[in-house]
Amino acid sequence: MISVRRNRSGLVSDLGFLAFLVLVFICIVFISGSPDHYIQNIIILNLAFLLALVTYFTTVTAGLTLNLAFIFGYGFFIVYQTVSQGETIGLDTYFWLIMTPLLTVVLWVFTTSSRELQAENERLMKKSANLATVDENTDLRNSVSFQKDASLFTGIATRYKIPLTLLVIKVKYWSEIRRLIPDDQLSEAIYDVSQLSQSSIRTNDALYLLDKDDATWGLLLFTDREGAKIVIERIKFKLQELNDTEFSTKYKVNLGLKIGAVEYEAETIENPFDFIVQAKKQLEYDV
Repeated sequence: MISVRRNRSGLVSDLGFLAFLVLVFICIVFISGSPDHYIQNIIILNLAFLLALVTYFTTVTAGLTLNLAFIFGYGFFIVYQTVSQGETIGLDTYFWLIMTPLLTVVLWVFTTSSRELQAENERLMKKSANLATVDENTDLRNSVSFQKDASLFTGIATRYKIPLTLLVIKVKYWSEIRRLIPDDQLSEAIYDVSQLSQSSIRTNDALYLLDKDDATWGLLLFTDREGAKIVIERIKFKLQELNDTEFSTKYKVNLGLKIGAVEYEAETIENPFDFIVQAKKQLEYDV
């Protein structure tokens, strides 16, 4: 349905644009074929373009209202010339009385269809961003994926009486670090910490990049708080090793981590978002 609507809007937009070009061509041919009224026709053509542009930037109602005012004004001018100078009403008069509102309507059709396409494109981009479950740089599942997976993990933990613990990992002083190293290295730092965390867990555990801007990860572990402490120590130990070797020359700063852990309890944790909130509160105790 969306595809059909987009195709129809695209077709109408193309037809409107082509019709506008055809009308402009007709105006040029008409003006060139009437050299005796060249200046007058050029002035009216400019007015017609001006009315069409008003429609483009406002609404068709405003454009047609101005066209109506133009028709009355132009008609009054023709009547004045006919009465005072004895001129007859020629083809020029009828041509511009028809062509001016026609240019406005055709440009409005093109504008409306183009705006529909732009709005549809924005909706699709937002929808794609909301549906995306994997970060493009790290290939890690993101917060959208966490919301879906956490319900499954907590259901398994409850049904089979398996302990489930969420670790929330943040890079210390990330806002200050962002000012010290360039953007490309920031992406590398996120990737490196992601790989470090991934290598510290088992295959049945899951790692998520919850917030790329604030360098925050989530780790769902099928273990209790004591088992989670072992994972925390393993991650921090590996990070310290990298700070002493590779990271010291690569980033010129030492990367530190704050890690908060909370074990799932159905009575106190209502949903995946609440799971994250409670784990983040534990970050305050890791200094």
